[in-house]
Amino acid sequence: MTEDVKEDHSFEIKCGVLIAIFAAVMALSDMFAGKYGEDEIKFINEKSSAYMWYQAKSIRETNVEGQRDLINTMIEGKGSNDPAVVKLKEHTDRLTKKIERYEKEKKEILLGSSKVGEANWVQDVDGKLGQVIGAKEYEEKIEILGRAGDQFDLSNLFFQLCLVMGAISLVVKKEKLQQVFFFVMIGLGIIGSVFSALALNIAAAA
Repeated sequence: MTEDVKEDHSFEIKCGVLIAIFAAVMALSDMFAGKYGEDEIKFINEKSSAYMWYQAKSIRETNVEGQRDLINTMIEGKGSNDPAVVKLKEHTDRLTKKIERYEKEKKEILLGSSKVGEANWVQDVDGKLGQVIGAKEYEEKIEILGRAGDQFDLSNLFFQLCLVMGAISLVVKKEKLQQVFFFVMIGLGIIGSVFSALALNIAAAA
């Protein structure tokens, strides 16, 4: 009888320690899931801001194109030797350069400085060139973190089931059933840990 009591006590200690370990791993996994979830929200906001910035440049470019087209229409109605035409053509050249700059700025805002190359850096951030993170880059980061979030959710599910199985194994009195629930708990805990590790690996690429 004493041996049975000792055996039960030993099992409870062993099971309790494993439950505590898996609970700790789940807590860490939840912490990282929360952090990367916040990053995902931040990147969604940054992406929206980048597209608004892109849209603002498009509107300015359209306005400048309208001015250039209007001036070109005026030039067509005058003689090529008219002194006013020379000045108007000079002005359209400046407008054309402005339009080309807007095109480069839009491309950098959309793709990011790292994608367009140093030769095409035209948009500064806080007075520095080459600092623009493009809207498309934010989309890639959001997609990566979304996939990581799915893995974290699966990890959390398996950890929750793991802890339930562990609790049941402590309550059940029949040794065979205890062992079944105990090993199911270990299996679920390992699967949860694997999904958590996969999630961290995916999120690290963002």
